[in-house]
Amino acid sequence: MTKDEYILAIETSCDETAAAIIKNGVEIVSNVVASQIESHKRFGGVVPEIASRHHVEQITVVLEETFDKAGLTIDEIDAIAVTEGPGLVGALLVGVNTAKALAFAKQKPLIGVHHIAGHIYANRLLTEFAFPLLALVVSGGHTELVLMREHGSFEIIGETRDDAAGEAYDKVARTLQLPYPGGPHIDRLAKEGNESIAFPRAWLEEGSYDFSFSGLKSAVINKLHNAEQRNEVLKNEDIAASFQASVIDVLVTKTYRAAKAYDVKQLIVAGGVAANQGLRKALTDKFENEPIELLIPPLHLCTDNAAMIGAAGSIAYNQGHRAGWDLNANPALDLEQYGKRSTT
Repeated sequence: MTKDEYILAIETSCDETAAAIIKNGVEIVSNVVASQIESHKRFGGVVPEIASRHHVEQITVVLEETFDKAGLTIDEIDAIAVTEGPGLVGALLVGVNTAKALAFAKQKPLIGVHHIAGHIYANRLLTEFAFPLLALVVSGGHTELVLMREHGSFEIIGETRDDAAGEAYDKVARTLQLPYPGGPHIDRLAKEGNESIAFPRAWLEEGSYDFSFSGLKSAVINKLHNAEQRNEVLKNEDIAASFQASVIDVLVTKTYRAAKAYDVKQLIVAGGVAANQGLRKALTDKFENEPIELLIPPLHLCTDNAAMIGAAGSIAYNQGHRAGWDLNANPALDLEQYGKRSTT
């Protein structure tokens, strides 16, 4: 009988301290997340120094709870996977150094994982991948279309040229004086409003799968400032609905066009903005009658977590990838280069 594989995963790239244990790459044995939202809310965004301090305070507690919930010990773990980038360098260092210490102390294989690869592989915890597939990555700092022809291979065919969708949501939310994080609040308001304002859509040059949301963000902010100067009252619900309609229109249209052009078998949605109800519904409606399987993870696997790092780490582990004791935080880690790294 083949022995089960257990991967311990650690994720500290931003403002969630997370650890998980994944069985055979696809089964969540335990998954613990300590959020810092309340600490950062009063600042209207993540403060890197505060995030790092919280990770230092929480990482041991989170790991203990992860093992307790799994009913396993570190000696039963086959390998340790950790997010090495991208992310906040101070936050990443807490997770990387914790993973290195555990791996060194127990002589376990160490696996560095790309954060976005993790978001993509969150979907494999639900459904096995079928290649070629296309991943629409929409998170705080990333908006990308990633083509995968096999496990561990990532080809970026479209990316943001300025503000990512998540960044645009956060900046518009701040202008509307909505609490942090702003994305869910805009999503909620959009359901109550009317798409009565014609905000721009940046399609870019013909055939491009790239994205641009800076102009849209500026158009929303200018609309609000101009209305304020004229003492004109605009409903936040209508602003939110019109803004979200523009974002979703561009995301869905370009994703659909790319999925058809590359003749993919699956479309995967990944990242924190994948929790957006408007986007989930629009993609579901668009691909309802297409021979392309649409995979959208449940809400708890859209936001940052360690289970997704374990899922991606299992693939890397079985492909023979190992990190050395010189593994370091890499806040600008490139996804395509990460996929091309050689085994050691």
